[in-house]
Amino acid sequence: MDFAFGPQDEALREEARAWLAERLAGEPGARSRAGGRAWERELGTGGWIGLGWDRTHGTFGNRSATPAGQIVWAEEYVRAQAPARLGHMGENLLAPTLLAHGDADQRARFLPAIARGEELWCQGYSEPGAGSDLAAVRTAATRADGGRTYRITGQKIWTSHAREADWCFVLARSTAGSRRHHGLSLLLVPMDQPGRITVRPIRQMSGDAGFNEVFFDDAEARAEHLVGGEGNGWRVAMSLLARERGVATLAQQIGFAAELARVVGLARDTGAAAEPVMRDRLVRQWAELQSMRWNALRNLGAGDDPGAGAVAKLLWSSWHRRLGELAMQVRGASAALGPRDWDAARPYELDDLQRQFLFSRADTIYGGSDEIQRTVIAERVLGLPKEPRP
Repeated sequence: MDFAFGPQDEALREEARAWLAERLAGEPGARSRAGGRAWERELGTGGWIGLGWDRTHGTFGNRSATPAGQIVWAEEYVRAQAPARLGHMGENLLAPTLLAHGDADQRARFLPAIARGEELWCQGYSEPGAGSDLAAVRTAATRADGGRTYRITGQKIWTSHAREADWCFVLARSTAGSRRHHGLSLLLVPMDQPGRITVRPIRQMSGDAGFNEVFFDDAEARAEHLVGGEGNGWRVAMSLLARERGVATLAQQIGFAAELARVVGLARDTGAAAEPVMRDRLVRQWAELQSMRWNALRNLGAGDDPGAGAVAKLLWSSWHRRLGELAMQVRGASAALGPRDWDAARPYELDDLQRQFLFSRADTIYGGSDEIQRTVIAERVLGLPKEPRP
């Protein structure tokens, strides 16, 4: 694959840069706040949602773009410090999955609303007893109403944006008594079901509550919103997870580079950069980030290869956690102090680096723990014998 940016890509870069500059004028540090529904609709109106969608089944996205063009948009979005997205799950995970495994009615119903930024999605995968081991899912989906609907009962956890989402794509066990990856189905479930769906935020040690618990108590999903056929949920879910680490990984690395530059600047200011060991660690962080970028570019041509995604997750999660630790070590004893005196009104005030350090402790756990990623690489890439499982 040719990763050079041509004239068309550079024209797109200028258009994206101008559009973002106009929309974010007078909003320094916009990236630190979450983008709301109005921002998603503005992105949709501007044609910036769905750039990479496959057009085999129709032009549901707002515009087409080559992989290089998608990288351009992702890079400019991060460089502009644009707001954190609420529509990521729908645009980058569900939409490509519906294009690959959904039917014509599902694509016509859901993709235009995602492209316009009008409907938000969350992901119902992990459970208290099935986090990285997704095949242990116990949430049940049972046919009802003469086969016209499914009734869903169970609990999901670590669900991002569940409080804002209109819909949730839920992996559930649709065959009673089935085990592991057999008997699973992927269902599209409306979140507005009072008394049947309850969302509870999970407060993290950073003080944020971006994750949630979701309880399904006889929640309803329509039979026509079953994706890929009953019992094929594992295949569909694995295809979706493989799409989780594509162009977005490169954009993520632009953000990582900005964080690293801030730590390097702090090391210069505090004199920590003069220490040989600290200087070596800073250089190592920079070199590893360059390696991750080239690996991500290579993976753009890997398609749905789960091994490529596992390698990428394993690399960036441990790198980012080490960066958080490095930031605290550069600051020394002052890292234990908040940005201002704490009081009853603000009992837990943190600055950006402290929040980064605390949140990065979870990087090697969420989205598939490092141990699980190593198992995927061993079994699916290297072809080593599988571990015995019950």
